[in-house]
Amino acid sequence: MPDNLRIRLVDAGVRLLESEGQGGLTIRAVTREAGVSHGAPRRYFPTLSALAAAVARVGLVDLGTALNSAAQQSDSPRDALDAMAYAYVQFAAQRPSMFALIFRHDLLEGSGENLRQQSRPLFEALTSTLAAVATENPQFTALRLWTSVHGIAALNSTHAFEPITDRSAVTELTRRAVRDAIADATEPGT
Repeated sequence: MPDNLRIRLVDAGVRLLESEGQGGLTIRAVTREAGVSHGAPRRYFPTLSALAAAVARVGLVDLGTALNSAAQQSDSPRDALDAMAYAYVQFAAQRPSMFALIFRHDLLEGSGENLRQQSRPLFEALTSTLAAVATENPQFTALRLWTSVHGIAALNSTHAFEPITDRSAVTELTRRAVRDAIADATEPGT
C-alpha cells in the first residue's frame, strides 16, 4: 500500500511546480502546501533533489500517457509520429515548468528515483513507431527526431516564437521535423 504522506508531498510538489515554477518548489513550501510539519518529508525526501525527482517522475508518467494516447488514436505509424510529436510540443506548452524539470538531469541525477526507468520507454516507443516507417537505423532517426521536436517544444514553452511568428508555424515546424527525419532515413544512400 503506498504511503499517503509521500503521495501528499509529491502532489503538493506538483501543484507548486505548476503554479510557481521551479523556484517555488522547495521543501518548506511543499510542507506548507501539504499541511504537514517541516520535518515530515525528511523520511522520504532528504534533499530537494530527491523531492524534485519524485515530482519529475509524475511529469514523465503524464508525458508518457499523452504520447501513448496520441499514438493509439492514430491510423498509421506516420500519423502516430505526427500525433506524438504534437503531443510532446503541447505538453511543453501546457506544463512548461514540468517540462523543464524533467530534463534537468543536473538537478535530478543521483536522486534515487531512477528516472531512466520512466523515460527510457518513451524513447523506445518513439523508436519502435519509427521502425515501422524508416527501417534503416530507427534509433538514430528517433534521436534526430526527438532533438528536433524537443527544440521546438522548448522554444514554444517559453514563448520564444511569439515575436517572430504565429502559432500555426509551431504546428508546421513540428510536422516538418517528423517528415524530414523520415525522409532522410528512407532516402537511398543516407
